[in-house]
Amino acid sequence: MIYPWIKALHLVFVIAWFAALFYLPRLFVYHADATDAVSDARFKVMERRLFALMNLAATLALTLGISLLVLEPGWLSAGWLHLKLGFVLALVVYHIYCGRLLSLFRDGRNRHSARWFRWFNEVPALLLLAIVVLAVVKPL
Repeated sequence: MIYPWIKALHLVFVIAWFAALFYLPRLFVYHADATDAVSDARFKVMERRLFALMNLAATLALTLGISLLVLEPGWLSAGWLHLKLGFVLALVVYHIYCGRLLSLFRDGRNRHSARWFRWFNEVPALLLLAIVVLAVVKPL
């Protein structure tokens, strides 16, 4: 049966996506504090490479998630899934905004402080909590 494999791979890529979503804003914290050209260049390379991996993990997680919905179309009538998909959409928006922030750093136009990035870094943790609770508990 293919369903358990799709579900397992979906979870693996969700974990990889979240790992990158937790680490990229942390790199932004350090980058915002960097004052020398060598550190600035190093962070730009690290951020660019991590974002590429983050894009791959997100694409695979979302594709496999859609595959699960195709295999379990009954879930589409569940309230918990609608709410979960709303949080996943928020996560995608956050991901895209991280790409925008990466571009600002790349172009030397970042205007946010390290402190701002520390708060920004908390968003995926809140989304993770909501998504996991909805997927496991299915309260609605």
